[in-house]
Amino acid sequence: MILALNAGSSSIKFSLFSVESELARMCEGAIEGLGDAARFTARDSKGAVLIDEPLTSAATHEDGLKTLLSWFETQFGKEKLRAAGHRIVHGGARYTEPVVIDPRVMRDLQDLIPLAPLHQPHGLSGVEAVANLDRNLPQVACFDTAFHHTQSSVARAIALPRDLTDKGIRRYGFHGLSYEFIASVLPQILGPEAAERRIVIAHLGSGASLCAMRGRKSVATTMGFSTLDGLMMSRRSGAIDPGVILYLLQHEKMSADAVSDLLYNRSGLLGVSGISDDMHTLLASDAGNARAAIDLFVYRISREIGSLAAALGGLDALVFTGGIGEHAAEIRRCICKDAAWLGVELDEEANVAGGPCISRSKVSAWVVGTDEDLVIARHTLSLVGTQAS
Repeated sequence: MILALNAGSSSIKFSLFSVESELARMCEGAIEGLGDAARFTARDSKGAVLIDEPLTSAATHEDGLKTLLSWFETQFGKEKLRAAGHRIVHGGARYTEPVVIDPRVMRDLQDLIPLAPLHQPHGLSGVEAVANLDRNLPQVACFDTAFHHTQSSVARAIALPRDLTDKGIRRYGFHGLSYEFIASVLPQILGPEAAERRIVIAHLGSGASLCAMRGRKSVATTMGFSTLDGLMMSRRSGAIDPGVILYLLQHEKMSADAVSDLLYNRSGLLGVSGISDDMHTLLASDAGNARAAIDLFVYRISREIGSLAAALGGLDALVFTGGIGEHAAEIRRCICKDAAWLGVELDEEANVAGGPCISRSKVSAWVVGTDEDLVIARHTLSLVGTQAS
């Protein structure tokens, strides 16, 4: 079995795949509320509930993973756990492909914490927890930044002095595991030839970004140095005039930590609406501020689609993925309407039905589910083979 893990501040999301059945998903789920009121949930590949129980003693990631590994042994004892693959947000400039984790790699990834302070520590805590439970189990790091290493030096550049950019201040891009999965299935969905053309992928969820692809490689993306950049998100501001940050520091007398909390946790859909960070809730609301948040979300996406179309020299297809991209037909409708100037003509009925093709034009629009865990499992199996722990 191959275990794909995505550790958050108080959660562990997971998928388990069978090595003996060509990486068929055996189950997926999460342990959430670590340190407070933890709960363990898992479903099989058909969506049937396998477990949904509170955990009375799960204060740490290690506690949660100990419970998880024990449950795997009870539930799937016939097949042995071969390796664990982890979603690690930042690989820096050095790690442009997945890597087996050893002490040197771990030190390198810890050195990258300042580049992703709200994400990197949690991913690495999952690695440490697994190692503490089973030192012999191979572990693989799969990076959200790696997919974008194909971008040109111009696309990665930030206009700061070289003594700063030489220290790693550049555009990296994120959501790479999601984009990698979409790129892998485009030939089956669009056709082999069309899959190589000029495509913009809209990964829209609590975190949101766009990626311009040509030849199924990243050409440009909306996130840059950090996961704050680009689109407005559920709680993150997205791109913001640096002068606003200076104003908050100098005139509002906010500390750096307070500004960080504002931009990461109190802005975006939540900040603009004052109601919720959940798109479903906002779409169901009659409040004016809810509509204002939705309109700004769509506007920012529509502007950036134009920017990425410019980077590509045109547009042949637009693909929606992620929680909002896959499930919010109204958001897709508004974005496609704004993209009419690029040649997108929405098929209203197909959009409401969820696609996969939601257009009736030469420039096509699609809804494609993503699967980051499967990408992690593939890379993990490729690197460690079927060696046993």
